Amino acid sequence: IISLVTILLFRKKLYSKNKYLFISLILFFLLYMSFLGLAEYDSISCQLTLNKYDLNKDGIFSGNEVTEEQKQAMQNLINDTGRNLVFITGFLFSLAISCSIYFLGIISSKLQKTIAK
Repeated sequence: IISLVTILLFRKKLYSKNKYLFISLILFFLLYMSFLGLAEYDSISCQLTLNKYDLNKDGIFSGNEVTEEQKQAMQNLINDTGRNLVFITGFLFSLAISCSIYFLGIISSKLQKTIAK
């Protein structure tokens, strides 16, 4: 978030020098924050679903609280490799997309200059 705020503060200087870099940096941070936000939302959603089966609200499942639905909700919360690794995969995906946009912008800019001549 600090990086995004810094980019937004210096946007005029950055945008005037290299607008494609500015666009790709904003895109990178927005995509990355979206991935992290969605993973956190999914984690909270699984936790809330599991908490519905805790009848006495003590945080421990015992006796009649343990049902097949509760076991399935527990499995959904425990099997969270994708949610735990989203900070790495989200970073790589966001980097790939933003680099592609940057290079496409540079190429289109050079093509426009050659066509204009």
